[in-house]
Amino acid sequence: MPIAAAFIVPHPPLIIPEIGKGAENKVSATIESYHRISREIATLEPETVVIISPHSVLYADYFHISPGASASGSFRSFGAPDVTFRVAYDEEFSTELSVLAQSRDFPAGTAGRRSDELDHGTMVPLWFIQQQTSDFKVVRIGLSGLSLIEHYRLGEMIAEVSSRLNRKTVIVASGDLSHKLQEYGPYGFAEEGPEYDRRLIDACERGSLGELLDFSESLCSRAAECGHRSFTIMAGTLDGLDVTARVYSHEDVTGVGYGICSFYPGSPDPSRHFAEIREEKELKRIADMKSDSDAWVALARSSVEHYILKGEKLPIPENLPPPFYTAKAGVFVSIHKFGSLRGCIGTIAPATENIAEEIISNAVSASSRDPRFAPIEPEELKWLEINVDVLEEPEKIDSPDQLDVREYGVIVTSGGRRGLLLPDLEGVDTVEQQIDIARRKAGIPDGEKVSLQRFKVTRHR
Repeated sequence: MPIAAAFIVPHPPLIIPEIGKGAENKVSATIESYHRISREIATLEPETVVIISPHSVLYADYFHISPGASASGSFRSFGAPDVTFRVAYDEEFSTELSVLAQSRDFPAGTAGRRSDELDHGTMVPLWFIQQQTSDFKVVRIGLSGLSLIEHYRLGEMIAEVSSRLNRKTVIVASGDLSHKLQEYGPYGFAEEGPEYDRRLIDACERGSLGELLDFSESLCSRAAECGHRSFTIMAGTLDGLDVTARVYSHEDVTGVGYGICSFYPGSPDPSRHFAEIREEKELKRIADMKSDSDAWVALARSSVEHYILKGEKLPIPENLPPPFYTAKAGVFVSIHKFGSLRGCIGTIAPATENIAEEIISNAVSASSRDPRFAPIEPEELKWLEINVDVLEEPEKIDSPDQLDVREYGVIVTSGGRRGLLLPDLEGVDTVEQQIDIARRKAGIPDGEKVSLQRFKVTRHR
């Protein structure tokens, strides 16, 4: 059975009366819309409600599907311990989804459980829905640090399992919009905050769910949204179908965007296979980049491909420009897939005999030894965007005033700990951010005295 309906909802605990204690009245439009879509869900009589929550178990490279027969939770951490929940999980659905993902080498499943307790991104929607109906089982799914298109693909698999099991299923994509809509908001104001909300709500009003894949990681990060990946999984559950879309409300009262939308599936529409369309565009873009790549990037790509396919380091080619054999420099190799970082390893100072060897070695490490990511698999090679940064000699500086995030990278040192951040990175707009990220990479606490160095790079794309 195809998906019966899908909903975008926010999850501020404030809107629960026992927590808000009257403060919830300032977002009355959100509450009214929540009650309305809860009545719609009850009318649909779903057998299974799939709740996608940013606050469930989160991994960088894996989607966690909550296992077990049931789960419970309460709002005690929000001052309302008497508001409790207990739900039955749809174990058959969760198991079938995990098996399907495993059969396709897709990183999703029930491994890595940390706690049986429900999170507030799950409980807030449940509070409203269960006032109208509780005659359903739940599948709870977390997000990941993987690309948007991989979130969309997970949604496609959720819909496939719903059909296989002939399960009447409702999708609830839990997530707030931007947290940077007002100076008085929890994260202050950023111009990307209102931009994100406008684009998201506009796409939802038009039912243009493929546009969710076009939001850049930079925009999402600067807007400090928390629901976009939830919404993208939801969009995948409606792949290939026309939809009737409706935005019930969008509020910006607390400095955080709260949106409530519904999507009811209609007839098959081959023009709405959005992941396939996006992948075709991406393949063309990568092909164009390959044809325009200079010798630095071409060597890094050859190194990655040779190592992933053959398991050995690429011999230094004989037809490179002379500086590759005579010059030495620190080199960083960065790998992205669908706009998300897939690996980045580098050397601050030269560690090999020449730049050619430096690029080859660091390309291998970036593709297979970055501790943040699993090694790149052969089927991923066609999607990779590779950049090479050649570092100039670092120079010591006396003050952050001598930094410029667009022109200089920074090295932060304290004792034996040292952190580096390259210049001109998306989402890094201030020197303070740059130093803070470099500190965190090195494990240097705030307030600890550090020495600073700056450096320039030659960036090859």
